[in-house]
Amino acid sequence: MKKNKKKRSITLILRNYFITGVVVLIPIGFTLYLSKILIGISSKIIPENINPNSYLPFAIPGIEIIISVVFITVVGGLSLSFLGKRILKIIDDLFKRIPVLRTIYSAIVQMTETFSNKDEKDKKSVVLVEYPRKGVWAVGFATKENKGEMAEKTNKKLINVFVPTTPNPTSGFLLMFPIDEVIYLNMTFEEASKFIVSAGTSTGKN
Repeated sequence: MKKNKKKRSITLILRNYFITGVVVLIPIGFTLYLSKILIGISSKIIPENINPNSYLPFAIPGIEIIISVVFITVVGGLSLSFLGKRILKIIDDLFKRIPVLRTIYSAIVQMTETFSNKDEKDKKSVVLVEYPRKGVWAVGFATKENKGEMAEKTNKKLINVFVPTTPNPTSGFLLMFPIDEVIYLNMTFEEASKFIVSAGTSTGKN
């Protein structure tokens, strides 16, 4: 009897160790996997003549990401200067004159401006909607009120909501909901993004 209890206790301990190991390794493995993807993408974007890993005798892991972050920061700083604003205006006008490209460019610019808007009146953009059916809820981002043909044809006040997917929030669905069916949350954009990427396991104001 004692031997059976001892075997059970050892089995239980080993099982707990195994479950704990899985819980610990999953986020680490997922983070390393995403890092590998980012490094791969960055290494292809950065020209070889400015990438140290192309001419150093050894590779520096993550150097591409660091260079990308520095490059984006520098571009952001230059874009706030008088000369930078003039250059961006020229590029903006050029892109908007190209037939096919202007549609994609304008849509991306508008979406970026919507999510980066820090005005107090636009602060609440995180919403709760019933999707994909009644009784099932999803977190989304309200972009703007729909005052186009869709609202006129449905004869309802609609609001456009982007519902991202998990764990990749860059893809998702554009849905139009009646305004009275949308619940605004006090979560920030960053908190909601973390909630979505972590599959609802993050501990924010949720």
